[in-house]
Amino acid sequence: MDAFELNKIAGAVLFALLILFGAKTATNLIFKVHKPEKPGYEVEIVEAESGGKAGEAKEEVPLAVLLAEADAGKGERVAKKCAACHTFDKGGANKIGPNLYGVMGRDLGTIDGFAYSGALKGKGGSWGYDELNEFITNPKGFIKGTKMAFAGVKNTKQRADLILYMRGQNDSPPPLPEAKAKEAAAPEKAPEPAAKEATAPEKKH
Repeated sequence: MDAFELNKIAGAVLFALLILFGAKTATNLIFKVHKPEKPGYEVEIVEAESGGKAGEAKEEVPLAVLLAEADAGKGERVAKKCAACHTFDKGGANKIGPNLYGVMGRDLGTIDGFAYSGALKGKGGSWGYDELNEFITNPKGFIKGTKMAFAGVKNTKQRADLILYMRGQNDSPPPLPEAKAKEAAAPEKAPEPAAKEATAPEKKH
């Protein structure tokens, strides 16, 4: 084999090596560009805004405070929701439900001529502020088995307005519960720190 043939073989080998290393270098460059910094997929988690801590109970305003701020005029308008079943005027007729004049302070199930449910008659007690508030909020929850199909007044302000109006439909309206409850419910102010008395610097003798 002469020198020319050896040069041809050596050239072919070098060419093959150049192609091999060139392809490897190009492959590395491609994967380096497209390889993510972190393996896998990143999922962005958006936290929902929360109005308060989980399980945090909303502070309930005492009924006495609500009644102190209630408006009987607005309560009369709320009472129109009940007008299909009840009357509120003195001497008013019973309808689907009993007449409600003088209901405040009256014993449960005591209107003559009205067919009360056994559940209401068996409840016992009288209609005070708390009892009316619970019943108007959820009639079937307060007296299981009552015939009253009304779902209740869920708005606390409207309920207080209605109860105040019903209180006025009475020959002798009972006093409001704990008239000063609003003041008692107000947070107490921290006592102001006592002013320090100015003391003259001691003179050195």
